[in-house]
Formats: sequence, structure tokens, C-alpha cells
Amino acid sequence: MRVVNGLTEIEQLVGSELGTSGWLRITQEMVNTFSDVTGDPQWIHLDVERASRELPGGRPIVQGFFTLSLVVRFRNEILDLRGVTRTINYGLNRVRFISPVAVGMRVRGRETLVSAERVAPDALRLISKCVVSAEGVDKPACVAEFVTLVYE
Repeated sequence: MRVVNGLTEIEQLVGSELGTSGWLRITQEMVNTFSDVTGDPQWIHLDVERASRELPGGRPIVQGFFTLSLVVRFRNEILDLRGVTRTINYGLNRVRFISPVAVGMRVRGRETLVSAERVAPDALRLISKCVVSAEGVDKPACVAEFVTLVYE
């Protein structure tokens, strides 16, 4: 985990890779819970028996938005922001779901700081490139530009 102290130190990291998270195994229970919360009942995520018969690889597919939501978890493993009072997830500029993640796979995140813009004397708008990869898969599962506001 990279420790960063204050906004000035964050600004100095523009253009650098911040780090890579540990691996997280995606379980069917996690996928089911995400489905319940978001109201996404597609069988490709939930029906293990049907997926074994009809989907390539024979396993349910993790929701793309579940995969995307993990960028926050991964950032918390990658970066320890000290000297800030709050961070706010401001939005996303671009998101692509490049390759599917099957239930049971392990995924991890990698983050690169693309820009840090002062929006106030005590605040930065960060844009990070977040890449979620599945173990053993050549193409990333998800690539996103993640926008965060950080305040001292």
C-alpha cells in the first residue's frame, strides 16, 4: 500500500502507477447479493445449472457493474491518503467491460493517476485509470476513468 500525505504529495504522483491490489475471489453469494441490491436478475448471473449448460466456460458471469464497483475497494487497498478530510466519488469519464469475469475467478485492480487538478485551495479533482484484471485472462475485465474529489 502506498502512503500519500496531503494534496501536494498527490499532485507529484500524476502520471505514475499508484499500485496493484491483492486478489479477490468472486463468489456466487457475492453475485447474488449484488443482484438483489441492484435488481438485476438475469439468469447469466444467477442460474448456476443453466450457466453450466449454456455459457462458455460453464459458470455464471459476474455483473459488469459489480466488477466496476470494485475499483473503490481496490483503491482502498492500493492507496492510504493521509492528511485529507474526505474523498468523494465524483464520477466516471469512460468505462469499458472488455472481457467477462466468471464466478469463482480472482480479480484485482491496478490504478494509475492520470491528472490532479486544483478545484479550490484545499481540494483536488483526481482522474485515475483503473484496470480490473481477472487471473489467467489476457484482456482486462474492466477499464475505467475514475474521478474523485479529495479535500484537505
